[in-house]
Formats: sequence, structure tokens, C-alpha cells
Amino acid sequence: MVFKRRDKRPLWKAVADFLWPRGGWTRAFHYVKHRLRRLPDPPHRIARGIFAGIFVTFSPFFGLHFFLAASLAWIMRGNIVAALLSTFVGNPLTFVPIAASSLQTGYFILGLGTPLGDTVERSLGGKFVDAGRDLKDNLWAMFTEETADWSHLLLFYDEVFFPYMIGGLIPGLIAGLVGYYVSLPVIQAYQNRRKGALKAKLAALKEKASHKADARKKPD
Repeated sequence: MVFKRRDKRPLWKAVADFLWPRGGWTRAFHYVKHRLRRLPDPPHRIARGIFAGIFVTFSPFFGLHFFLAASLAWIMRGNIVAALLSTFVGNPLTFVPIAASSLQTGYFILGLGTPLGDTVERSLGGKFVDAGRDLKDNLWAMFTEETADWSHLLLFYDEVFFPYMIGGLIPGLIAGLVGYYVSLPVIQAYQNRRKGALKAKLAALKEKASHKADARKKPD
């Protein structure tokens, strides 16, 4: 297979590389920035892709961010590769502030108080644990005589997933627009500078070829 790794990494190594890529997050950021600037597409299409990728990272659909970013970029007629690269904004260093801002905004919009307020009966981490246990037990109940219980999953949906989904729209829109308006002039300047360098190089090659042609025409 084309995309199959030749060196099979153990699970712990894959997790470690996800949490801290080779060369650190600074190098990874510069790599993504370099790839975005060199995409062969008009600046406004690349900027739309960047908006789509950043916006999607504020959604709770983890594992589907690539698909959602590509779909949104396609709808917006943006660059799909730029959208996929821009999901880099959602990484282990930013997941906590992204989730916190999305949940807090969602609770505010829905009038639920605060995600970690005194009125919350179960901690946020506890709700994840309870939902996972419900999911495991209910899958097991499909093959046994046990009774399925969806109460913790429903609580997780009501107090975590749905507020996260609603609340992520506003900070995601703001962050996406910031990414769009910051990246657009930068990409335009880079592409103009690159076009100028290519034109200068082409002119130099033409001048060199012209000198060679003139030298051939001169009598011995």
C-alpha cells in the first residue's frame, strides 16, 4: 500500500508521537505553515480551507474532523488540503482550551450555568467514564440477558456533547474568521513574491540564452 508505514510503530510510540511530534510542536507548526503557503491555489481558496479546518476543530466530533473539514471546504469552494492541514489547530496542546471555551459558551447559551459549577452533580471526567461504561455494558447486553441502561449516555449528551456542539459554533466561527483574515494577505504576499522571483529567474535564463545565441552568430 502507498500510505503504509515501512516501520511499524508500537502503540506507545504512536501515542507519544501524537502528543509530542518529532522536533516538537514548533517544528510541526512551521511545517504546516510552509505547506499551506506553497499550495497551488488562489489565496482566497486556501484561506477558505483554513477557515473550514479551524472551525471544525471546535466541534465535539473527534475522529471525524478530517472528513468534516474536507466537506465544509468543498461546500465553501475552498482548498481541501488547506482544510485538512488546518485541523492541526486542534492538538493535545489546544484541546483543553478549545473544549473549555466551547463548553462554557454552550452552557451560557443554553442557560445551564457552568460546566463545573456547584449545581453539577457529576464531574466532567466522571461523565466521560460513566458514558463509556454505559456503552460497554449496553454492547455486552446485546448478547446476554442483561438490561440496557442509557441513562449515563443521555446525561453525557445533555450536559457535555450537546452544549459542546452548540457552544463550539461561536468560538469556532471567531477563530476561523481570524485564521481567514490573517492568512489571506500572508498567502497573497508570499505568492506574489514567489511569482516575482520566478519571473526574474525566467528573465535571467532568457537573457543568458540570448547571449549564447549572439555568441554563435559572431564570425570566428
